[in-house]
Order: sequence, then structure tokens, then C-alpha cells
Amino acid sequence: MKRRFENKVAIVTGAGCVGAGWGNGRAIALRLAEEGARVLAVDLDEARLEETLSQAGTAREAIRPWICDVTSSKSVAAMAAACVDAFGTIDVLINNVGGSAPGGPVEMAEEVWDAQVDFNLKSVYLTCKHVLPTMLACGRGAIVNVASTSGMRWTGSAQVAYAATKAGVIQLSRVVAVQYAAQGIRVNTVVPGQLHTPMVKARLAGQRAGGDVDALLAQRQKRIPLGFMGDGRDTAAAALFLASDEARFITGTEIVVDGGMTARCD
Repeated sequence: MKRRFENKVAIVTGAGCVGAGWGNGRAIALRLAEEGARVLAVDLDEARLEETLSQAGTAREAIRPWICDVTSSKSVAAMAAACVDAFGTIDVLINNVGGSAPGGPVEMAEEVWDAQVDFNLKSVYLTCKHVLPTMLACGRGAIVNVASTSGMRWTGSAQVAYAATKAGVIQLSRVVAVQYAAQGIRVNTVVPGQLHTPMVKARLAGQRAGGDVDALLAQRQKRIPLGFMGDGRDTAAAALFLASDEARFITGTEIVVDGGMTARCD
């Protein structure tokens, strides 16, 4: 049986991971390769990329690592050109780079705000800017941007820049989807909620629970009606669906992957 992404070429940004386990980008890159895609796995950290590749098994041959600063137009342009040089085209773009910083507008330093805007939102603008011309030349393409439920609702702590930029990712996706629909390019967003990814231990527990990982996991799980936390593989399942031909009539919308949390009123 033909795999869903046979003969397709995909770029996945943020394909590394801050620790062992299933981060969103790692899971997306590996699942795309398993489904037949040739994947340019992109990250700023070479060691994190190597760990992703070490988990790829037989799919490793389909994955090419690439170091890129997605907040730099020059670096992103080189990444897009490298993908075309290596594989001939770009069929799928997955924008997964992102990260949070704590604080509201009073306590957050201005330079932190600026860095969050660049990292979470400008990065999506830049990858679209430099990848869309290739998709337009081919008359087809699928872009999936990874946002967060923090861009839709309060999720337990003040992280004003992260929330604002992830809301921006959702609306950027809708605008670009409508602009390029007639050219055969679809753009959608995956909106993950309270997932158990390596980021919880590496960064979030220190920000929100005094370093107590178990306490933070318990706090997050209490918000989820399904009663358990997903992980990067759940984000990957949604992203692969939206990027696939199965979603040919879906553009300018979102899939929320949060176990029902956003649907709650409290």
C-alpha cells in the first residue's frame, strides 16, 4: 500500500528536542519519514537533531539534518534553497519552532517580548516567505503551523508574549490560506494543549512549579477532561493529516489537540 507521503518533500522546523522523549517536531519529522516523505529536519541545535536522527530507525535514510536560525531571513532562505537543491522541491512545510517565557507586560523585559515575537511569530512569517515561491511554482503545497492553546485561552500562567504570538500564528495561517487557496496551497494550524513533552521537565517546571515536575504534571492533567496528557505523537498525527491529501478540502482552519481542555468553561 502506498504511504501517504510517498514522493513528497517536507521541511520540519524545530525537529530537535530539549530532551529524551516525544517533542512535537521530533515526532512530526519521524512520522513523515515513516510515511514516505523525504524530510529536511531543521533545528538550531546540532546535538538535538542528532538525537532525533538516532531514533529514526530505518526512516533515517529519508531524513537530512539542517542547522538554521529561523529568526534570520538569510538563514531561512539558505534552508529553503538547500531543500530544493537536495530534493528538487518542497511539498510540505511544518512550522514547529516555539517556546514560552513567563510574565505579563509589567514584569516582562522588553527584550524578552521582542525575542518571543521573533521566535514564535516572525519565524513562521520568514519560512512562509522563503518556501511559498517554490510551492507557487509547482502549483501545490501544504503548510501546517503549530500554535498553542495559550493563543486561544488562559492556560494556567501569565505568558503574555507567548499567548499573543501563538494567537498571531493562528491568524497568520488563516490569512495566508485564503490568499493562496486559488494557487493550490493549503495552510492550517495544529493547536496543542497540555502535552507531556520533554519541554515540561527541561523548562516549564522551573518556570511554574519550582522545579517540581510531578507537581506541574498533576496541575496540567487536572485541566484535561480526558484525564491524561498526550505527547508529541498526538500533535504529529494531526499535522500529518492536515498536510496529507486526505485533507485536500481543508484550509484556513485549526485542529485543537488538547484532550477537551479548551472546551471547558472553567
